[in-house]
Amino acid sequence: MKRSLWFPLLEGCLYAAFLALDLFWPGSGWDIPLKYLSILLCFLFVLRVGRGTDGALMKAALGFTVLADLFLLVLDRWYLAGVACFCVVQLLYLTRIAAVRREQFPLRLALRGLLVLAAWITAGGLGALDGLTALSLFYFSQLTVNVLESLILRPPYRGFGVGLLLFLCCDLCVGLQNLSAWFPAAGGPLVQFARVGMWLFYLPSQVLISLSVKRK
Repeated sequence: MKRSLWFPLLEGCLYAAFLALDLFWPGSGWDIPLKYLSILLCFLFVLRVGRGTDGALMKAALGFTVLADLFLLVLDRWYLAGVACFCVVQLLYLTRIAAVRREQFPLRLALRGLLVLAAWITAGGLGALDGLTALSLFYFSQLTVNVLESLILRPPYRGFGVGLLLFLCCDLCVGLQNLSAWFPAAGGPLVQFARVGMWLFYLPSQVLISLSVKRK
């Protein structure tokens, strides 16, 4: 346990630094390298300590997370590729959950598919379905179900479940930010919170998910 203490401590320092920048020096750009470094550290931690099949799954998931954040955070372009990477991440987490909770898996998988289909049909009916929207709806639906399924896993995976819940909170903040871009009148204190809230939730989510990796 002590050998891994460096990881949350270092992440805590980065977290405090970029949150201070977000709060007191927004738009400076200095927060971006700190944020990306914090996600790289999650990947390096899992790469170092992860063992077995679970370790391989988590290494792949954090690897795609690093790639997604490269597109969405650092480059701030190729959003389709970034969201596609996050879709892969959620499919890998689905695989992890299925390895632990195997009962009625075909039914659960079918319900996931129906949820995605319903979301696509609704978006299509509103005339809002394009490639990015389709991927985003797939991603968000899978994240939501992953949260629900992971929170009822046995205790060794509780941190994973809480991490995914914080991941969902981050994405709700992203949604609020995007909503304010389309509808400026929707701005207000909630949107101001969402600007900081994205990473307020996101890094703790990735740290908890990383710490849940099997190490033996």
